[in-house]
Amino acid sequence: MRALFDPPEPRRVSPGEYPVWDQALALLNRDLAVTLPQREPLQLLALPSYEADEPENVYVAMANGEWHGHHLDPNSQDGLASALASVADAAQETVMELLWQAWPLCPEHGLGMHPVEGAQERLFWWCAGERLRRGTAHIHAAVGALDALGTSIRRPS
Repeated sequence: MRALFDPPEPRRVSPGEYPVWDQALALLNRDLAVTLPQREPLQLLALPSYEADEPENVYVAMANGEWHGHHLDPNSQDGLASALASVADAAQETVMELLWQAWPLCPEHGLGMHPVEGAQERLFWWCAGERLRRGTAHIHAAVGALDALGTSIRRPS
């Protein structure tokens, strides 16, 4: 039995509990595997609310159960585009804060990329780096599709 002020215990979310977030996390884990191949896949972790009538909060955590930042927006489960945006934001915050590095990096500029919504509600990795003859910032790849670009984006071990 928990004491009144003991923090709630987190638990690993089982596959299928949050199917849309599972799909989104699978895409992010593809990008993680390509950019940080030495890392194990990210996971969803649930933490019961401190309020009895409130739903649990779900976080994106490293394989060891550590996470950083905010929980996933419960409303983001309405569709894959919003789920992917919420999971990408949380995954990026967890990876960057716990590993103390920008993630993912643009292979052309070495800058950290950020998720941005593009056409047809697709989410892309966006880089602020300048491209010759094409203006400044650029879209690098769809979130979950860094593996389609080949091995040029792998970081040296």
